Amino acid sequence: MTELRKVPGGAASDQNGAAPALMLDVRHLPSFGFGHRSLMWWGTMCLMLIEGTVFAIAAMAYFYLRSLTASWPLNAAPPQLLWGTANTAILLASMWPNQLAKRAADRQDRTRSRLWLAVCLLFALAFLVLRAFEFAALNVSWYTNSYGSVVWLLLGLHTTHLITDAVDTAVLAVLLFTGPFEGKRFVDVSENAMYWYFVVLSWLPIYAVIYLAPRL
Repeated sequence: MTELRKVPGGAASDQNGAAPALMLDVRHLPSFGFGHRSLMWWGTMCLMLIEGTVFAIAAMAYFYLRSLTASWPLNAAPPQLLWGTANTAILLASMWPNQLAKRAADRQDRTRSRLWLAVCLLFALAFLVLRAFEFAALNVSWYTNSYGSVVWLLLGLHTTHLITDAVDTAVLAVLLFTGPFEGKRFVDVSENAMYWYFVVLSWLPIYAVIYLAPRL
């Protein structure tokens, strides 16, 4: 391995006296960054793009199946509006503590980050509890017919994302409260908040497909 050495009054050179390649001292740079400077940001963006495409395909399947029949829903009443609407209100309200958690993370404020992250977790758990009532109020089983299958698919896909983000939020909250703690955890909180926005906003068209489309 070539050994670099400092030549008095000059630049570093290797043991053979050859001029080295250009080098930069990056020891003063931070070990993490927010936004597009973070690999986590790019990974989250790609994940949302992929999952958004899956939601779109499932919605297209819903309307394709609807186009094949003159009666829709098939042998079932439209889903009850109560639980789905209540959950929509909870999701929209959760954007407030989610934004506060993101702001605290961007400021690298550990105390406020873990506080608002814990509040976000409570919102997610409340939503998951009501989601169980949503499944019970669909008025159709997943195996009854094609309508039941595609409705359960849409609701199940979104529920999977909710569970994933709830677990991620819980793990981050535990790390912020107990450790081990590193500065890059603030990046994790910030990206988790961005993903939660995706979970909330993706639910709005899914809600329209499941609850409003059968009534049109």
